[in-house]
Amino acid sequence: MHPLSLGGSDLHVTPICLGTMTFGEQVAEADAHAILDAAVERGVNFIDTAEMYAVPAREATFGATEAIIGRWLAARPGMRQRIVLASKVAGPARNMPWIRAGSGMTAQDIVASCEASLRRLQTDVIDLYQIHWPERHAPAFGQLYYDPAKETSQTSIHAQLQALDSLVRAGKVRHIGLSNETPWGVLEFVRLAQQHGLPRVVSVQNPYCLVNRSWDNAMDESCHRLGVSLLAYSPLGFGLLTGKYDQHAPHEAGAPQDGRIARYESVRAQRWGRPEALAAARRYNQLARDHGLTPVQLALAFCYRSWRVASTILGVTSLAQLHDDLDAWSVQLAPELLAEIDAIRWQMRDPAQ
Repeated sequence: MHPLSLGGSDLHVTPICLGTMTFGEQVAEADAHAILDAAVERGVNFIDTAEMYAVPAREATFGATEAIIGRWLAARPGMRQRIVLASKVAGPARNMPWIRAGSGMTAQDIVASCEASLRRLQTDVIDLYQIHWPERHAPAFGQLYYDPAKETSQTSIHAQLQALDSLVRAGKVRHIGLSNETPWGVLEFVRLAQQHGLPRVVSVQNPYCLVNRSWDNAMDESCHRLGVSLLAYSPLGFGLLTGKYDQHAPHEAGAPQDGRIARYESVRAQRWGRPEALAAARRYNQLARDHGLTPVQLALAFCYRSWRVASTILGVTSLAQLHDDLDAWSVQLAPELLAEIDAIRWQMRDPAQ
């Protein structure tokens, strides 16, 4: 894997990123440290986390993931210089009052959240600091439609950029990014940054996988023309694209209980738990087998080899999963197979959007 530049910045990241939202919930600290060690040993230099992690989010594990990473870094002198470290400030409260007292995301909230993340991570600087979801009302996390009647924004994008600029100027953040964004949001962040001489976003972290290719409708062109890189999350569709739910749906007794979607009702209630998403995943999983691939190989290679994706974020709960996912880097998908993937999408669209 050859590192590439995010959004033309001086951040050079590997095309595979280790996601960490399971650390502190499904993954114990010692196991998390072993996964981090193994990922770096195999050449991954990009680690992504967030203040709200572990997931599913709850008060008892708020900030736990960052703290686990911080202790990992503290115990390994020189490791911080070897990795690109990304974290996120949570957007307005989504039934998580423990994140902050107010319901929104003010400029002061951004600064306070960053400083708290720095303490937990035991570092002086976060390489990529991202807004986890928009401060304004925007369709995300399975919402299909924008509804102007739901608008509650109190902090302008300009004010958010000014807060992020203060962190960059203070040396606490190197570059900024977005997550769960829309084409308008990206364009407005870029426009205002250019207009006012503020930091320009270098990346957007959005879902991208076989059962959710909503990025391919407007976000791909927008970000390509703006020079903003995609960090693809949930490339395995919360386990649907691994094949382990092909015989038994996550809610059924025979389903493996180690996966998040089977283990947590709150996850099944979201977009990944839709029956249509499982039906589409089973089609893609069978397509993989028909071509001599595992479902994991097909799903990850689709992201790894897409011109749209700068880095694919892997969320794993074991060393075996990590190595399996990294081994899929060598898989190439023939044009004919990509055409068959598109044919399924034409029929089933993006059921986990």
